[in-house]
Amino acid sequence: MQDSLSRARRGPGVARAMRGLGAWRRAGLGLLAGVALAGTQPPLSWPALIFLALPALLWLMDGVRAPRGAFALGWCVGVGYFGAGMFWIVDPFLVEPEVFGWLAPFALVGMAGGMALFWGWAFALARLFWHPGWSRAVLFAAVWALVEFARGHVLTGFPWALPAYAWIDTPVAQVLSLTGPYGLTFLTLAAGLLPGVGRPAAVAGAVGLVVLGWGFGAWRLAEPLPVRAEPVRVRLVQPNMAQDEKWLPGREEEFFRRHLALSADGAGPRPDVTIWSETAVAFILDRDPAAQAAAAASVGPDGHLLLGIRRAESAGEDWSWFNSLAALAPDGTTEAVYDKARLVPFGEYIPLKGLAARLGIPALTTLTRGGFTAGPGPRVVSVPGVPPFLPLICYEAIFPAAARAPGERPDWLVQVTNDAWFGEASGPYQHFAQARARAIEQGLPLARAANTGISAMVDPKGRVVAELGLGAQGHVDAPLPAPLPPTVYSRTGDIPVLLILFTIYLLTATVFVSGILKPSHR
Repeated sequence: MQDSLSRARRGPGVARAMRGLGAWRRAGLGLLAGVALAGTQPPLSWPALIFLALPALLWLMDGVRAPRGAFALGWCVGVGYFGAGMFWIVDPFLVEPEVFGWLAPFALVGMAGGMALFWGWAFALARLFWHPGWSRAVLFAAVWALVEFARGHVLTGFPWALPAYAWIDTPVAQVLSLTGPYGLTFLTLAAGLLPGVGRPAAVAGAVGLVVLGWGFGAWRLAEPLPVRAEPVRVRLVQPNMAQDEKWLPGREEEFFRRHLALSADGAGPRPDVTIWSETAVAFILDRDPAAQAAAAASVGPDGHLLLGIRRAESAGEDWSWFNSLAALAPDGTTEAVYDKARLVPFGEYIPLKGLAARLGIPALTTLTRGGFTAGPGPRVVSVPGVPPFLPLICYEAIFPAAARAPGERPDWLVQVTNDAWFGEASGPYQHFAQARARAIEQGLPLARAANTGISAMVDPKGRVVAELGLGAQGHVDAPLPAPLPPTVYSRTGDIPVLLILFTIYLLTATVFVSGILKPSHR
């Protein structure tokens, strides 16, 4: 075993040098590797960086002697990745800098450091059964992908910027329809780590994974889309109101009028469905019948309106507030309401509210003192004249499970969002990429209306059919693509991938333990 480990630590000069680094230099290179990996995410979307950063991480792990050192290395890599890739997290705190600005650096440090803990555990768990040869690369990828699944589910979960999304603008992204994001994350990590083994077979394995993924994606993209029996034309309205202006006294009415004007704009046939963004109406719409009638009238006598609203329900002296999507009929009546189920911690509700109050941590959403109440979860909305759809409100689109509802399969996905919170750097692009991933996974078209962008119609293979870019004001009209038959992932979810990853981990652990025990029988 020791001879094998020694051979594993030999190799090309760069690899040998990285394996021999001290703890501090190893940590520094790990941080840089994490920053490089962040470049694989939108808006840069450079997947080639996978094959630069991941072999280096394998070599750095070869030089680690114990799980504690591996945890430290993984944490440093995570800090680089999440710190660089999620720098946008400071933007929500700068909307009202005099109130929340002091929290911005703590938010960035806390987010990067907290998310990095998951990567620290991934590295430590992989090091427990570190074995020479190609198996260590596969083990590392499997454990890392399992921990990414945990990151998406522990506490409230936050599966932002999964490694799988590096491929969103390439044919490889079509693999999401088979494996979902955690399966593609495993394949991505394995393809990036295998070249670090330094053996021709391992390099060939990495090339094979990419070629197979690219080939499958190219074949799937070349397949013609089905044609919708009855065409449906959709208008996506993008008012482009800055977040620091949206809730100012007097601007609420202007925001509403801007939606009305953009909905009524243009000559020729009117859209069948018009979609407004998240909280498009700043006041309580069902308490203003004239405004509700004006909203319905703006889309034409036969048009349907889907819009983001705030609504309130009373229970005695207590009130519950909801971030919702409403469907208005042509006559102005409310046909259906969906309440957002996954709320943003500290933005829409305060976890451990009593403790947070004692620490003086305010909610970003100050208009509803108690925060929002979560809805029951994903569901398909069916109203006359509109193909059945599954709503996603803002942040819900980052959760793969939020795009799957029990029972009837929807015809399309509808996301309403206000990405003004994310600023204009990486956040809106990453959010849009993750919404596109949901379309590929489910084989469903996606209509996305965003206050400041990016509003777009996306086909069921994740391709952008029509869009209105970040920071633009206007509307975009597009035909609603037909859905594909249910994908493998839409039928199975994450369970098969998780079983495979656990099996890889257990088999590798068994081989490792067997190798240790063999000498005792000689």
